[in-house]
Amino acid sequence: MNYETLRLEKGMYSVPGKSFTQVLESLDPSENYKGSSLEGLDAYQRQLKRFDIKVAGRNSDALQKFFQTSDSTALFPEYISRAVYQGMEEVDVLSDIVAATTKIDSLDYRAICSIPSDDDKEMKQVDEGGDIPSTAVKLQENLVTLKKRGRLLEASYEAIRFQKLDVFTVTLRQIGAYLAKTLLTDAVTILKDGDGNSNPATVTNVASAGKLTYTDLLTLWSKFESYEMNTMLVAPDVMLKMLEIEEFKNPLTGLNFQGTGRLTTPLGATLIKTSSVPTGYIIGLDKRCALERVIAADVSVEYDKLIDKQLERAAITTITGFTKIFKDACQVLKVNA
Repeated sequence: MNYETLRLEKGMYSVPGKSFTQVLESLDPSENYKGSSLEGLDAYQRQLKRFDIKVAGRNSDALQKFFQTSDSTALFPEYISRAVYQGMEEVDVLSDIVAATTKIDSLDYRAICSIPSDDDKEMKQVDEGGDIPSTAVKLQENLVTLKKRGRLLEASYEAIRFQKLDVFTVTLRQIGAYLAKTLLTDAVTILKDGDGNSNPATVTNVASAGKLTYTDLLTLWSKFESYEMNTMLVAPDVMLKMLEIEEFKNPLTGLNFQGTGRLTTPLGATLIKTSSVPTGYIIGLDKRCALERVIAADVSVEYDKLIDKQLERAAITTITGFTKIFKDACQVLKVNA
């Protein structure tokens, strides 16, 4: 089916297990355009070209361009969704701390857990005909708490009708940034306080309340006996104290920050400053095995028009939860009293 004759409708957003773009791709595969001028565009981008809608750049169109036909109107929720995603990706931290992501089709999810003893961690020799030691993997006692987060974007027709799409995209990206920050706060809360299955992180106090030393950081690092502390989430006030420590004044640390925008510790862990961490705390973790993200509904957009009030409304929502995988893969250092 040619992209120029494809029939678009709102029902494409309701296909179970598929996004709008995936539905378009199933009807108009990108592989059919290899070697053509449309190579490199996905099915949604080809539809934008079909209706000559420019969403970015100095020559971007006015928002009303989406509503020239019923077919082009169906593209509007996907435009919102992509702009929100872009904002989330620009401030993304979750990908640096999530070990696994699970997508589900229900609102109930029970994670698995394995709590190995010191004896379980040792791979013992097995004699011929002998029993192989086992490690138990079981379901968590409590379900993962899933939270619906969202925002209703509401504007009068007059306010947005002639607004350029690139300017409107900035607003949507900011909503995405707020959403990403909220999800990060949810994740940090689970890392620190646990997910309801008796697995809060072990909290270690600094030697002198209110003062952070390199020895305190070494103490935190030493708690990771069976794991690697490769990531540190740091509250802004603690980050200031940390950067005053002599060991962090290494010129190579500064050069790395200038080149990549990322700070590393002399211990090799990546530092992430975020206000999602409570004041006075550092959360150290092994990002490979500390946290699982559960998605019941990815970022979705529902759009409608209230004719009587001449309002355009778009609901941007997601249903997400977090659960800990290995309790000891996360440790907390408390700096303030």
